[in-house]
Amino acid sequence: MKETFNSFEKSLHRLRETLTKEKTIIHRDASIKRFEFTAELAWKLIQKFLRKQEIICRSPKECLEEAFKFGLILDDPKWLEMIKDRNLTAHTYDEKTAQEIYHRLPKYLDCLDSLKSSLKTHLKNL
Repeated sequence: MKETFNSFEKSLHRLRETLTKEKTIIHRDASIKRFEFTAELAWKLIQKFLRKQEIICRSPKECLEEAFKFGLILDDPKWLEMIKDRNLTAHTYDEKTAQEIYHRLPKYLDCLDSLKSSLKTHLKNL
């Protein structure tokens, strides 16, 4: 669990770092790839955490719903948008979609930061 959390924390830091760089195609693509890693780690971390609480969830959406019920994350529609965007970037690639998603990435940082803080608190208590 701690190893996955550390990977998530590093990935989130790197995502934030790429988003501060000059807006070039290379930085856009790097940001999108970092976003894919971070979003994937976020839901898998939620899944692992909930499993420790004896709550089973199998899909990102189901895990987000359970995490909200548990109080791990806020009920924020950005979470579902984030998963949708992550699926788009992983399975579809065209310039227009890449540009649209790239512009949405900064709005996801608050959710991811909130998850990080919440997990830090919960992990100290385990």
